[in-house]
Amino acid sequence: MKMRAGIAMMIAAGAFSFSCQSALSDDEPKVVKISAKRFEYTPNQITLKKGVPVVFQLSTEDRSHGFAVPSMNLSAAIVPGKVTELKVTPQKAGEFDFFCDIFCGSGHEGMNGKITVTD
Repeated sequence: MKMRAGIAMMIAAGAFSFSCQSALSDDEPKVVKISAKRFEYTPNQITLKKGVPVVFQLSTEDRSHGFAVPSMNLSAAIVPGKVTELKVTPQKAGEFDFFCDIFCGSGHEGMNGKITVTD
């Protein structure tokens, strides 16, 4: 009987340990990969959670582009052959527009997207 109680305690301790590790991994930033090309971002609709750290990994294959989210105070140049990282932790819920702020030709004005931050 003592052996069963010991095994039950070890299983409970293991479950507790596992749940603590899972909670700790939630602190890792969420990675969002965004590809830019004339005249679009993929994806162009992004949903984030307030207070959860995010790393945007921005890349392009065709030419230099920009990534600007003025209402989140974010801006970066995206250069071909290189991944540009932007780190942010959204502080308020809402919808935030992003766009290319480096002229990339006719159609540039339609190169945009939306970030939705939920509570």
